[in-house]
Amino acid sequence: MKAEPYDVLIVGAGAAGMMCAIEAGRRGRRVLVVDHAAKPGEKIRISGGGRCNFTNTGTTAANFLGENPRFATSALKRFSQRDFIAMVDRAGIAWHEKTLGQLFCDDSAKQIVRMLSDAMRAAGVTLKLGTGVAEVDRAGEGWSATLSDGVRVTAASLVVASGGKSIPKMGATGWGYDLARRHGLRVTETRPALVPLTFEAGLLEQLSPLAGVAVDVAATNVTTERERATFREAMLFTHRGLSGPAILQISSYWREGEAITLAMAPDRDVYGELKVAKEANGKQAVHTALSQILPRRLAESIAARHEVAGKLAEIGDKRLKSLAEAVNRWTVKPVGSEGYRTAEVTLGGVATEGLDQQTMQANSVPGLFLIGEVVDITGWLGGYNFQWAWSSGWAAGQAC
Repeated sequence: MKAEPYDVLIVGAGAAGMMCAIEAGRRGRRVLVVDHAAKPGEKIRISGGGRCNFTNTGTTAANFLGENPRFATSALKRFSQRDFIAMVDRAGIAWHEKTLGQLFCDDSAKQIVRMLSDAMRAAGVTLKLGTGVAEVDRAGEGWSATLSDGVRVTAASLVVASGGKSIPKMGATGWGYDLARRHGLRVTETRPALVPLTFEAGLLEQLSPLAGVAVDVAATNVTTERERATFREAMLFTHRGLSGPAILQISSYWREGEAITLAMAPDRDVYGELKVAKEANGKQAVHTALSQILPRRLAESIAARHEVAGKLAEIGDKRLKSLAEAVNRWTVKPVGSEGYRTAEVTLGGVATEGLDQQTMQANSVPGLFLIGEVVDITGWLGGYNFQWAWSSGWAAGQAC
């Protein structure tokens, strides 16, 4: 069977792959995009509660993790959040800004998928869905691939936009990492990121009655070996442990065996407020006074766990101070996370030392490009990972 010739073969019809296809197609390249999914942009479609947190107004390389987060600087500057916002505006998609610079569609994430799909079609891109790559290897200076449907194709450039291991129910695998290793590229340690944290049974039994309670916290990882980070966002108690934006953020910095510290009334002098309450109304129950600072169920739980009960007038200052520390210096050690099943992204990936930051091409393998989540660049929660996908895909699309 004669192979179908293309200039560019892109594996993955997610955010990065679609953006790369658009740019390469606009340059007149003959582009084929393949993806095992039945529809393009499935991760886009389910993101942001179905409204897609498509970028962040404050995106810089400082919002990313990896061995060398500054690697992302070039792509982020050449195709910035402002460029993608302009693309969204041209498509007539209404959007709004939430906290911390996060931008969401007013209506549906499907609008972003439709915008990208329409742009690929206009650029002459061929899209084959429900199709994987069975085999791919070098063919002279280019590539030869056999698709899962038996079709053989050739291409001058191969772009790996297959993502990481997060959300395996959507078909996520480590295919991109395996291909990179086969061609001599180093892959850093990979692990679930932006993921809820879990706890040992004894603590979980104490916390489970709090399931559904949300509170604004400052979450900090406790480590002597790596960067220490603090995130001030909401935390949610669940039946399995802790979740919410603050926990998802700190999960990218946490490692097994380490603790995290939570301030559940950040910027408030809990001891001082309890002292004032004691002087104003000593007959008030401790947990009642504490519930003026925290959600009532949480206040009752903390008072009970630390065995501080009774009227404020009966509680010495030392015990009030201890209670205040339980609120704003709660140090707890997770035993794990919910894993790739619920992780929004994969931390780690193809080491950036082997890639050109201008083009995303492998330095030692001409014609091989790696973009998006498969690369060792991982963003914070809040639209940063999508912006990396747009930017890295755009950069590769100019060169592949």
